[in-house]
Amino acid sequence: MENVSLLRDAIIVGAGHAGLSASYYLKQHGLDHIVFERGKAGESWRSQRWDSFKLNTPNKLNTLPGMDSNGADPEAFCSANELAAYYNNYITTFQLQVEENATVTSIERNNGHFIVTVSQNNFLRQYLGKQVIIASGIANERHVPLFASMISKDIKQLHVADYRNANELVDGAVLVVGGAQSGIQVAEDLAGSGRKIYLSTSMVARAPRRYRGRDIHDWLIDMKFFDATKEQISDPAMLKMKPPHLTGVGDHPRTISLQSLAKKGVTLIGKMENANDKDLFFQANAAMHVKFADGFSAKLKEMIDEFIVKSQRQASAAETDVDDLPDTNADCATAITSLNSVQDNIRTIIWTTGFHFNFKYIKMPILGNDGLPKHNDGISNIDGLYFIGLPWMRSRKSVTLFGLKEDAAFIAGEVVKYADTTKETYAESK
Repeated sequence: MENVSLLRDAIIVGAGHAGLSASYYLKQHGLDHIVFERGKAGESWRSQRWDSFKLNTPNKLNTLPGMDSNGADPEAFCSANELAAYYNNYITTFQLQVEENATVTSIERNNGHFIVTVSQNNFLRQYLGKQVIIASGIANERHVPLFASMISKDIKQLHVADYRNANELVDGAVLVVGGAQSGIQVAEDLAGSGRKIYLSTSMVARAPRRYRGRDIHDWLIDMKFFDATKEQISDPAMLKMKPPHLTGVGDHPRTISLQSLAKKGVTLIGKMENANDKDLFFQANAAMHVKFADGFSAKLKEMIDEFIVKSQRQASAAETDVDDLPDTNADCATAITSLNSVQDNIRTIIWTTGFHFNFKYIKMPILGNDGLPKHNDGISNIDGLYFIGLPWMRSRKSVTLFGLKEDAAFIAGEVVKYADTTKETYAESK
């Protein structure tokens, strides 16, 4: 263990969108700081996305502060590698001090300073910081259900973070488990590969890609939909909703829906609930999931129509979107409740079941019963410790790329205020 005695104004954990944004703002204020990233800058975009992946927000919403363009069409949708390249260019342009392949193993507080222990090149070092910003997000550890261990070893199992393309999979049918954004996008990537594809769905909303001549994000931003705070939400279930089905894939991205996947040959089944060495078991709720997604999309369009009328805006007429047409009877869904690994030739399972968060490396009493940090707008109850990227941290957009940038500006402002306060206190003490 080597101690690094230099005391910095701040230390940032995570060099993704939030961490780089925060670093930019701190540098503008002249605060000495360093950013630690366990892999490369934007690591999750580099190593946890499949080949055909595209962001589902247009480029104009994915920018970092001070660099409003990445040189691409602002209305287009970039790949994960293109976003990572943008991050690299950003770091170079603004000369941000980012330490890559540096995993933070613990954060403690002693004598009014934070001690951040970092593993880098198989060596532990300690860094001192007056303040710390945790910008590592909530997708830190892969999540796979416990019953996965009961499944036959003859079936290849992989997490979506390891999936790249259909050609890398063994021959045979593929089961994609998880009906959120990653699940439906991977199922679509596999459709047309000549394999039998099953998608185990879940209760997830859907948004049309475009409506009345504009991208759905343009409408929702104008309507202040993303500005809603936790306190303004009356239905607790809304706070736990997963992002709606949406995709940026294709030269002219279109709506992705469960019914559009069924048209491409994907077999829709309900939520997976158990397994043994031969059989895989599912709930009989695929139809319910189709109807829920249809209902949410219809509600969004109704909200937009009302907004257009109230704001007296000019807008195109509602276009026909065949992939967004409701499947009233959910005919695209099946009632399958079990699959036999042998009879149904299931050779691969791709778990698109998301990620867990892990903040246990923070050796201070800041975690709630749910394992998430206790905070007020990202400001913890420990002076000088902040968070960015938590769900509903300041508003609905706190986990979106354009929301992360705004939250980073806010938190950086709090860091600057705290730094000024401590300087004044120190001056008075003298």
